[in-house]
Amino acid sequence: MKKIGRFGGFAILSAVLLFSCNGKKNAAAASESNDELNEQVFAVNAYKTSEGNLDDYLEFGGDVAAVNSVGVMPDMAGKISRVLVSVGDLVKKDQVIAYVDASRAGMNYAASPVKSPISGRITALPITVGTTVSQSSSVATVAQTDDLEIKISIAERFISRIETNQQAVVKFDAYPSVEFNATVFEVSPVLDTNSRTMSVKLRFDEKDSRIKVGMYARVRLVTESIKNAIVIPSAAVITRDGKPYVFTLGTGGGSRGRGAGSGANATARLTPITLGLSVDNKTEITKGLSAGDEIIIKGQSLLSDGAKVNVVSVSQAE
Repeated sequence: MKKIGRFGGFAILSAVLLFSCNGKKNAAAASESNDELNEQVFAVNAYKTSEGNLDDYLEFGGDVAAVNSVGVMPDMAGKISRVLVSVGDLVKKDQVIAYVDASRAGMNYAASPVKSPISGRITALPITVGTTVSQSSSVATVAQTDDLEIKISIAERFISRIETNQQAVVKFDAYPSVEFNATVFEVSPVLDTNSRTMSVKLRFDEKDSRIKVGMYARVRLVTESIKNAIVIPSAAVITRDGKPYVFTLGTGGGSRGRGAGSGANATARLTPITLGLSVDNKTEITKGLSAGDEIIIKGQSLLSDGAKVNVVSVSQAE
């Protein structure tokens, strides 16, 4: 019985020691597994910053008109006896475009010529032979169609942002992929009390035969232009504790990195920034970033400072 007891005690002691060793191994393995889980790597898209330009603008609609356009009036009342021009014809100053017969019953007069007061193109001709006209009737409209302007109306809340010599980009439905450049040359000093708008005129920088009088223009008027600024996609900016940040890429060791490259593993660093102008999903950064820094623009919402990331792709401004 004593031998059996000693043997049994030894067996129990061996089992306890074995269980203890296995427990430590399992605990160590579990700890390593937890460390691996805690070292999670996030897939992100990055953007390489560079210096660029950013323009703030206002958009308006307006009509194309001739800078110089006049109505042609007859010297005498009567009936149109002859018409010498057609719409679209070019005429010179003092060229006769029609004749008016002022004769009445018992009174015969020589036909009175109607002359163009300026050189230009006939843009309207509302008369035909036999039409009765007075001295206040417009026989025709003559316009200098080579020199065109755009007339737009600016709402009162925007007038503080408008001044002469501002640049604009103009587009037409007839040429949706073409941009025409224009410049503000006249700003009305008063507002229309009925519409509460201010009249503004722009002239095209270059003559173009595709632009016609009467076309509807879509005007993008540049009100502020920033040159050589750090401009990033607005989606890259996140807010923590009410302050703006971006995540920059570091190659390790806690320093901000440059050139992590697509497919590279890196460290995300929470970087405070100061925001400037924001236009069309682009934001100017006035402090916190330099040209060449790589920032995370997609996949950053779940990141924390020091998180490990795998850079899937790196894009940059065109």
